[in-house]
Amino acid sequence: MNNQKPQKPTLSGQRFKTRKRDEKERFDPTQFQDCIIQGLSETGTDLEAVAKFLDASGAKLDYRRYAETLFDILVAGGMLAPGGTLADDMTRTNVCVFAAQEDLETMQAFAQVFNKLIRRYKYLEKGFEDEVKKLLLFLKGFSESERNKLAMLTGILLANGTLNASILNSLYNENLVKEGVSAAFAVKLFKSWINEKDINAVAVSLRKVNMDNRLMELFPANKQSVEHFSKYFTEAGLKELSEYVRNQQSIGARKELQKELQEQMSRGDPFKDIILYVKEEMKKNNISEQTVVAIIWSSVMSTVEWNKKEELVAEQAIKHLKQYSPLLAAFTTQAEVLSEEPILKWYKDAHLAKGKSVFLEQMKKFVEWLKNAEEESESEAEEGD
Repeated sequence: MNNQKPQKPTLSGQRFKTRKRDEKERFDPTQFQDCIIQGLSETGTDLEAVAKFLDASGAKLDYRRYAETLFDILVAGGMLAPGGTLADDMTRTNVCVFAAQEDLETMQAFAQVFNKLIRRYKYLEKGFEDEVKKLLLFLKGFSESERNKLAMLTGILLANGTLNASILNSLYNENLVKEGVSAAFAVKLFKSWINEKDINAVAVSLRKVNMDNRLMELFPANKQSVEHFSKYFTEAGLKELSEYVRNQQSIGARKELQKELQEQMSRGDPFKDIILYVKEEMKKNNISEQTVVAIIWSSVMSTVEWNKKEELVAEQAIKHLKQYSPLLAAFTTQAEVLSEEPILKWYKDAHLAKGKSVFLEQMKKFVEWLKNAEEESESEAEEGD
């Protein structure tokens, strides 16, 4: 009797050993670069022909694997070494952004090349975003003219949505900021961005990536002030950007003031301490007395839970406001807290439902007086004419 176990079936065949030299050639971007540069030399500076060549080549060449090489060539004319330099022994092309004319019209034409390419091969979107982030970090390795062209192109691509504003994070690199490269680049970038859209569209894009309050970081810490930012960009012809940052800073300061006020009130801090704090903030952030009164009013109103019974709201409001009247009085020395127009609008249609019958009845005589005073002033003005 044969007790030997049957052998398990095995797969046999010829094994081919891949040589390392063959693998290197297969994944070497040099051949890819040669193909792209050869094709670009045939298109010349006709950017429509360039776009058609790139569209057709995507079916034959591995754009997914060599995205960085592809974009290096289109921007700089060849593959970039760390730091932004082109290797001397590499093939180059003059059909690229850096070798083009330094004007907005030419950069708009190049932007169309990138738009068409990325629309055709959607998977290149992430690779292109990474490429631009890298190029921004390499800015010191480029000439001033090359930086200007890249800035204009980037602004256009941000405006048409090909790039996301998050790429601007690269500009906050410490060395670029310290040497003034970031701010100078930002001038050209924002000029072309605003030229394509407007400051409101720019603001929306910045806000989406939480960068609307970070623009002052384009300068070193000792120069991060609204005054310095405003002077620099206004002199560069970007007054709208200066005003936007000033407004953002003011909004931030007002929000911070209201938040701190509510905390001080909830803690029951002495009014003298609150008044001192508010006056310091007014001076530091150039906040008007009228704005401060509105902030104090909102803070006072938010510190109480209003009674659900409508007839008790008026009594509760008077008691509550009496408590904070010294605080309101301290900041109503010269400003007109409310003009006639908002009072009349509130009386007519802008009031809340809670407590409206009580408050409207109490305001009736005052509103009638306002209306009569307004009519008298209008008739006097007509007689004067």
